[in-house]
Amino acid sequence: MPGPASSVGAVVPYTRGVIPLRDVIPSRTTPAVTIGIIAANALAFWFELSLPGSARQVLIRDYGIVPAAFAWPTLLSSMFLHGGWLHVIGNMWFLWIFGDNVEDRLGHGRYLVFYLLCGVVAGLAQALVNPGSYMPTIGASGAIAGVMGAYFVLYPRSRVLTLIWLIVFVDIIEIPAVLFLGFWFLMQLFSGVGSVAQTAGNHGGVAFWAHVAGFLFGIAAVFVFRRSERQRVEWWHE
Repeated sequence: MPGPASSVGAVVPYTRGVIPLRDVIPSRTTPAVTIGIIAANALAFWFELSLPGSARQVLIRDYGIVPAAFAWPTLLSSMFLHGGWLHVIGNMWFLWIFGDNVEDRLGHGRYLVFYLLCGVVAGLAQALVNPGSYMPTIGASGAIAGVMGAYFVLYPRSRVLTLIWLIVFVDIIEIPAVLFLGFWFLMQLFSGVGSVAQTAGNHGGVAFWAHVAGFLFGIAAVFVFRRSERQRVEWWHE
């Protein structure tokens, strides 16, 4: 699930072989909103699993973003639907790694609004790429991409402890966050450009343009949402 006529936003598959384990910056506050978002997505996914196959398809069709039958409320509801275990676990893992520090710098309330706005902009961008499509788009990765864009701006000197897995080579190294996130963004951008020729079809795939739009919006919007009294991270030392 969902069936082949669904498009998902998944942050993990396009960092194959390069898997983030954690960042190196501890949070000063409990990331209550990030935990709440993860819990909400887990509950929504549990509800999806409780439905028979046909009912799941109806749920995805009604609450996912369908560009040709666009409904504004689906820009929010689609963020809490996922297409499988790897989809939801991968998205929530990325949110857990990058979301706590962004929440710390923005504050809980601002962070929640920021997260939802990133998801709305990302979903709208994906719909505009192929406005005649009846293929529903689901997933939280557009919003998470926005969080990653904010992290890119807020923590340029941070590092990400990363598992490198290339066939028989396995290692764990620290990669500068700007390099890790920049590489991820370029992969989404190039993949999105390459997928343009296929957007006229009704085939499933990854919502690359939601990732691109979410990331760019996060980079821009964080300058509005960040709290001035939390500009420095004195508690963290390289």
